[in-house]
Amino acid sequence: MLLEIIALDAADARAAENGGADRIELVSDMSADGLSPAPAMLAAVLSATSLPVRVMLRTRPGFAADPPSLRRTARSLRAAGAQQFVLGFLDDSGAVDRRALDAVLPELAGAPWTFHRALDHAASRTAAWSALRDLPGLDAVLTAGSPKGVDEGLPVLTAEAAHHAPRILAGGGVREPHLAALAAAGITALHSGSAVRPGGDWSAPVDPALVGHLRQRWR
Repeated sequence: MLLEIIALDAADARAAENGGADRIELVSDMSADGLSPAPAMLAAVLSATSLPVRVMLRTRPGFAADPPSLRRTARSLRAAGAQQFVLGFLDDSGAVDRRALDAVLPELAGAPWTFHRALDHAASRTAAWSALRDLPGLDAVLTAGSPKGVDEGLPVLTAEAAHHAPRILAGGGVREPHLAALAAAGITALHSGSAVRPGGDWSAPVDPALVGHLRQRWR
């Protein structure tokens, strides 16, 4: 039962590891729902934790892609040590932007990556899942089942688990009451950010005790 924790800096990463997390998602600027970190921050985080670190590849808010900027950012993050990534883009029709992905994925050189919550904003979830089939390196899809979060999307997540459970990384407002239903549906990967910060406040650091509490209940 994988537990991935969002970190904004090296202290968050250390706290997540101390609390029992399995993996870090490193982002910057949660006011924009998470953008790419600076290469120097990535280097600091990699020095602070032994956990795998998935690095956000997103250079502007929203789900529209800027391939030249993304390619440059991917190269700089790889040079700073990135070996795993998080990304995902939609085109103007709300479909998975395969052209943008095809332009950016070669920069990842086969590294494992997560398609993030762009799925929850797609015009058709069925079409989006189909578009994600067989993309090189893709091993997780971060989804809440709804753009409003897991409170609204839990029935969608548990229904989709019948076909997509191995790739589903459940996240987006996950709370303790959701865990039993997610596990019963066969979902084995959980993503958390605000729930492991005091008061759910993004300006507060990750609390290892809150990570540990979640770890104990996600087994």
